[in-house]
Amino acid sequence: MPFLDQLRANPRLPLMIGASAAIAAIAALWLWSRAPDYGVLYTNLSDRDGGAIIASLQQMNIPYKFAAGGGALLVAANKVPEARLRLASQGLPKGGTVGFELMDNQKFGTSQFAEQVNYQRALEGELARSINSISAVDSARVHLALPKPSLFVREQKKPSASVILTLHRGRTIDEGQISAIVHLISSSVPELSAKSITVVDQAGNLLSAANAGTRGLDVSQLKYAQEIEQGYIRRIEAILQPIVGASNVHAQVAADIDFSIVENTDEKYRPNQEPGSAAIRSQQSGESNQQGANPPGGVPGALSNQPPANPVAPIVTPAANQPNAAQQKANGQANSGPSNTRKDGTTNYELDRSIRHVQQGAGGIKRLSVAVVVNYRGSVDAQGKRTAQALSATELEQIQNLVKESMGFNAERGDSLNVVNSPFASTPPIDAPELPLWRQPDNIELAKALGQYLLLGALALYLWLAVLRPLLRKYLHPAQAAPLVAGKAGASSSSFDAAGPQAQAQAQQEQRHLENIKYAQEISAKDPQVVAVLMKHWMGKNDG
Repeated sequence: MPFLDQLRANPRLPLMIGASAAIAAIAALWLWSRAPDYGVLYTNLSDRDGGAIIASLQQMNIPYKFAAGGGALLVAANKVPEARLRLASQGLPKGGTVGFELMDNQKFGTSQFAEQVNYQRALEGELARSINSISAVDSARVHLALPKPSLFVREQKKPSASVILTLHRGRTIDEGQISAIVHLISSSVPELSAKSITVVDQAGNLLSAANAGTRGLDVSQLKYAQEIEQGYIRRIEAILQPIVGASNVHAQVAADIDFSIVENTDEKYRPNQEPGSAAIRSQQSGESNQQGANPPGGVPGALSNQPPANPVAPIVTPAANQPNAAQQKANGQANSGPSNTRKDGTTNYELDRSIRHVQQGAGGIKRLSVAVVVNYRGSVDAQGKRTAQALSATELEQIQNLVKESMGFNAERGDSLNVVNSPFASTPPIDAPELPLWRQPDNIELAKALGQYLLLGALALYLWLAVLRPLLRKYLHPAQAAPLVAGKAGASSSSFDAAGPQAQAQAQQEQRHLENIKYAQEISAKDPQVVAVLMKHWMGKNDG
């Protein structure tokens, strides 16, 4: 082969090739070390957002690349914060939904219907963006049904909403997060009730059904009940642990919580028991008096219903016939006739009334049931043997009183308490047989690691001895000495066959010696300086 002949003719060429390869490897390693460390800019981008972001990155001269599978967009790690801020100033990524920025470019003369539709789209987009910020949610779509307002109360309709959630692969959403999504939407839309919101996942499962139980319990109420129970358990164990020991007491509490909201309004009327203490609301009195009136007489009819006749009085009254004043008064009293007198009086008193409005909040404790188990007291006798002894009745009574005080025992409420003194069951340690060295996990892992390194070393040694070294000897050593000794080898072939393996080995050694001498002669003829340096080196070693 021409290339191999050139290698044999010029011994420096392999050295030059090796040096060039080493330099190229060093340059590649240096460039690889200087390559920027890429970080994740965004993941799971839509096609529209991805195209817009790539165009913006090209304008900003920021290098980018895609991760394996195209699931993430990568840029230089030191450029990630700057790129995110600059893209956010441009409104990217939009997330596939539009928000209230849809209202920024309203055209002049937009109809009321178009404006209402744009507002509804913007509200749906903003709610979807808020729901997408939850860690378990990949994407969300919100549909709002907003009825037109009406002037008539009977014709008014309440709004409703529906949500479709697409969760991340391998993620689940709990009831607390569902309840949070429902309350988020109901708080964002006026007059939207939480019962009118439907939440569905990407598989079509109804998620909001868990919040519509018949008892009206939600996660917050159950969590509140658990916190109440755990609080009582901590209080009971904290007061008993200094007496009996940290691991010698266990308590459990069952709390019956009333989550109903009760409102009572009482109005009572009571009679005025104390005289004179009542307040007068109103008082009314009337009086009529009639004197000197002629009593009605005669036969009822037209004849008796006549006006009186005109009085006839003399022009001059004789003085002798005029009585004095006293006599006139007496005559007037004598001739006054019957009189009529009438008096009326009405008094209204204020009523004694009391109004009481009581509102009882949810979360009140209806009943507590507490169970406490106390271990036997341990003691060590004179021989050093450890024994367990039951607590006395006095000690149990003290423990029971302490538990009652810590839990706020109320017999009227129906609380119950049960304190039991019993030895705790202890699990004896299992004496497992000791594993041999070759079955211990640490030794197994160490053997695996050593085996890998030994296998790699053996493979490298095999490649050097069986492949690389023979190739180097075959192609790099000159083969011109073979024709010179061909005749000699052909003439003595029969003697080699007769001499046996020792003669063959000696002949091969002589042939290799001749080849080496020929190779040295060629090198000295082509490059005497190398031979001079080599001789100088040998002489220096002999002098030492």
